[in-house]
Amino acid sequence: MRIDYLEDFTWGLDGMKKLRDLTGMHTGTNTVVVNFEQLAQNVHREAVDVILLDTTFWGGIRACIKAAGVCETFQLGVAVHSSGELGIQLATMLHLGAVIPNLCAAADAHYHHLKDDIIKGGLLKYENGKIKVPTGPGLGVELDRDKLAEYSELYKEIGGYPYDKDPQRPDWFALVPNDRWAPVK
Repeated sequence: MRIDYLEDFTWGLDGMKKLRDLTGMHTGTNTVVVNFEQLAQNVHREAVDVILLDTTFWGGIRACIKAAGVCETFQLGVAVHSSGELGIQLATMLHLGAVIPNLCAAADAHYHHLKDDIIKGGLLKYENGKIKVPTGPGLGVELDRDKLAEYSELYKEIGGYPYDKDPQRPDWFALVPNDRWAPVK
């Protein structure tokens, strides 16, 4: 089994750098570097090798492409990150992965956990562990308004996806995107 990088194994750039330096393993993050200021700090500190781009965290496809260009300039790898998205965001991630030249690792996805989607035609299909980049106008997917209404009602009934909740700490919640990090000394 090939391991491309260790993802977010410790908090902050200092911790990431320390473990990277101690182990020699490639490091990756989607929590410590999610904006251009943090990316600049990472370039300065040489803490993380692979920046996991996510169109939600970075603010869209354009910001991710710009970040990939910065990473390419400073010889950092990029990968496409999954944040438990539905088909519309997955389409953004597939298009992103198709156009960035310094994609150095397989994209991750939580999409296979879904039983349904809010795009016409239902779930995008995996073929040999891959999903084709959708074609057609825009992102290549179309919203199913009936499914959207159905899941809107379900959300009102049961609340959001608990993927970032810790049952042992019910009052805790993740800050995404994270804008708190230790200053470089």
